[in-house]
Amino acid sequence: MEQAREHPAVQQYARHVNPAFVKLLGVFGYGRLLTRAKDVWVWDHAGREYLDLLAGFGAVNLGHNHPRLLERLRRYLTEDALQFVHVGPSPYAAALAARLAAVSGLDVALLSSSGAEAVEGGIKLARAATGRSGVVSCVGGYHGTSLGTLSIMGSPRMRAPFEPLLPGCVQVPWGDLPALERALRPRAAAAFVVDPFNCEVAAAPPPPGYLAAAQDLCRRHGTLLVLDEVQTGLGRTGTLFAYQAEGFVPDVLALAKSLSGGVVPVGATLTRADLLQRAYGTTDRFDLHNSTFGGNGLACAAALETLDIVEQQGLTRASAERGADLLARVRARLAGHPLVRDVRGRGLLVSIELGPTEQGWLNRLAPALVRAVSRQVFGQWAAVKLLERGVIVQPATQHWDVLKLEPPLTIQPPEVERAVAALGDVLDEYRGVGPLVNDVVERLGAQFMAGWAF
Repeated sequence: MEQAREHPAVQQYARHVNPAFVKLLGVFGYGRLLTRAKDVWVWDHAGREYLDLLAGFGAVNLGHNHPRLLERLRRYLTEDALQFVHVGPSPYAAALAARLAAVSGLDVALLSSSGAEAVEGGIKLARAATGRSGVVSCVGGYHGTSLGTLSIMGSPRMRAPFEPLLPGCVQVPWGDLPALERALRPRAAAAFVVDPFNCEVAAAPPPPGYLAAAQDLCRRHGTLLVLDEVQTGLGRTGTLFAYQAEGFVPDVLALAKSLSGGVVPVGATLTRADLLQRAYGTTDRFDLHNSTFGGNGLACAAALETLDIVEQQGLTRASAERGADLLARVRARLAGHPLVRDVRGRGLLVSIELGPTEQGWLNRLAPALVRAVSRQVFGQWAAVKLLERGVIVQPATQHWDVLKLEPPLTIQPPEVERAVAALGDVLDEYRGVGPLVNDVVERLGAQFMAGWAF
């Protein structure tokens, strides 16, 4: 780690990009410079190999640097394509939008360059189409860090420096239909924005029928359901889109991350033709939502090839099968562990809720302290320990006691076995809170821990 800290690239990043981030990486023990990647494997500057169970927070569904995708982009760069077409239709954007309509059950696509932009596009569309200004979202939700998406951010820490934000934004507990109905009842909400798996809190399948019932409630109250599948889309949860498991189609669908195979920034906001007409369907409104880089030729070519690869290589089916295997193996390996509260998931999005179970003596003696320590320490501790064993994972960003396993959809059975073995080995070293706390204190330093906000 000392060598990584002294590497010129690390020093440049600390000086010119984000000094606090580099410092924090060193405190937690993530001090590595990752330089190369192929499929499910990543290597650092010293040549050490890591199995990637993070996949760019779900952006690398195809695996890193998929050879077929790279070959398509090489060909594209020889075609003398017109990248930006702002005075007429773009054939690349047209082809991608048509393909997305065919696979989603929606009609039109507003193209952009990121997940936050895609969600912002959904909020703007809903406000323009309904004439309302309110937005309902879920407690703990994470939809981006632009000003609009921060307005529905589930983390008060991330919202606070930028307030006041959009007025009329309210939050309800994820999965709670009565709370949603109460929030919609005043008929002031243009949109209900929801991540189907609440990926940065629970990282879990929704309660059975929740999404379809939420769609029914929204339509009953004149609100648009904006489904944020930036992290769950393109096969991650065992269906191409998570909503397909419940047999309905949302009013608006936000996509990004894996849509370009993890190579080129691309985002898309999909919706019905009648909603687009209401929002932007006149000559004085057609340009109210646009982006210079949205729909550029390179991004569209990458997205089209990615959709072909997902379909032709059966990656959605592979996600369902490998995910079921991963979930079963993790449950079996960690069954009865005193620091594992729950193991859940669908497809290749599996989460492990860490923290003392009820039989732990410290949990009975000081439950509030244990919950606070669990929420702020356990997931990052486990992630660092796994990194030291050559496995890259991360906890949910809003709940650090939830460890997420979301590898590329190309992961194979031997790699699943290796991941489960490493996870089991790490947790086997700690059968109670005492040894874990001692390890954390030793790693972070007593001075740092004294200032930690329990």
